[in-house]
Amino acid sequence: MKFSLALGFAFILPLIRAQVPHWGPCPDPAVQTAFNLKQFMGRWFEIAKLPAQFEKGRCIETNFTLKTDNSIRVVSSEILKAELRKIEGTGVVEDIKNPAKLGISYSYVLPYSPYWILSTDYVNVALVYSCTDILRLFHVDFAWILGRTRSMPEATVQKAMDTFAKNNIDVSRMIPSRQQGCDKTL
Repeated sequence: MKFSLALGFAFILPLIRAQVPHWGPCPDPAVQTAFNLKQFMGRWFEIAKLPAQFEKGRCIETNFTLKTDNSIRVVSSEILKAELRKIEGTGVVEDIKNPAKLGISYSYVLPYSPYWILSTDYVNVALVYSCTDILRLFHVDFAWILGRTRSMPEATVQKAMDTFAKNNIDVSRMIPSRQQGCDKTL
């Protein structure tokens, strides 16, 4: 048993090296009440994040578009090594009774990952959280502060970080996203 557990960690740990692992299961934070999916749609810029292996560039943004079948077209982009890179995925409301709990997948073969809207005013800021349990022994989580513009007042960022902390989400390793020089032609 110990050998298989150690072997499991040997394969899992490299996958999460840039992520933020924590002991124990995922927290269960409160999400936005009376969430309005249509108002959330549109362009969001990444203001700050917990480190993520899949986000290495700058000028990271995501555009959400509601499709006729009520799924969500998700197009994320970043500039990496002077090249604009885009990836398209699909989002769904995972629980119709709790529409702020979205799931997003960027692959047909992978399951939807949690993408929970903890708080948003729809016009300035959104706080997003995602967490995956690994064998219920530890979890890997992601957190983003998103804005409708590429910058945000520091007081708003601090209030967002306080909201994460009140929901037992450790954002001590949260870093600002690089949003400078994004509107220049590549």
